[in-house]
Amino acid sequence: MEKIVILTGAGISAESGLGTFRDEGGLWAQHRIEDVATPDGFARNPAVVQKFYNARRVQAAQAQPNPAHTALTHLQRNWPGEVIIVTQNVDGLHEAAGSENVIHMHGTLAGALCTTCDHRWVAPPEMSVGEPCPACGGPTARPDVVWFGEMPYFMDLIYDHLANAAIFASIGTSGQVYPAAAFVHEATMSGARTVELNLDPSSGASSFDQVILGPASETVPRWVQKLLRES
Repeated sequence: MEKIVILTGAGISAESGLGTFRDEGGLWAQHRIEDVATPDGFARNPAVVQKFYNARRVQAAQAQPNPAHTALTHLQRNWPGEVIIVTQNVDGLHEAAGSENVIHMHGTLAGALCTTCDHRWVAPPEMSVGEPCPACGGPTARPDVVWFGEMPYFMDLIYDHLANAAIFASIGTSGQVYPAAAFVHEATMSGARTVELNLDPSSGASSFDQVILGPASETVPRWVQKLLRES
């Protein structure tokens, strides 16, 4: 049974109303990445960082999965082999659409992390500076989101899946953030067929066997239907 490994990025959630780094007028446009998405930024001004992620948490809670999310759930449930979804997104929309065992390599807005003891728990709707850890009591809670300069989660597991993939798909990613940008090379070396689905070609589009352009809510369902017809 052929294994499919799918990497998703911000582009798959854009049509659900969640902005990307590059959107004008959104949350990210109001802040420098260095101030809200790095350990140094959190150390300098934790109040700004907590406020930023509180706003993102509210946005994510209000967002609904779009047809691209639901199509991947349909693929996961109907493909004769294994379908692994690895996401750079922290919004939880894959799970909201019904997908299971999603690998969140960049963490999740729904989680909190203690920087003292590494305990993780479900984040409250609004986190504050000095939020106490329920395990050790330390006032060192932060969003359980991987920031620039930090190692993404589950990398060994992801590489194991890539090594056994027959098909690798990248959906809605810029191809500029590593290590995810190199997943296509890992999959290619393992003999996988590779496809990029994106609104515009990513910076690594030339590394894929096939590139399908257009809104994710249109291209992903069509791609899934074609896969299932041919399976």
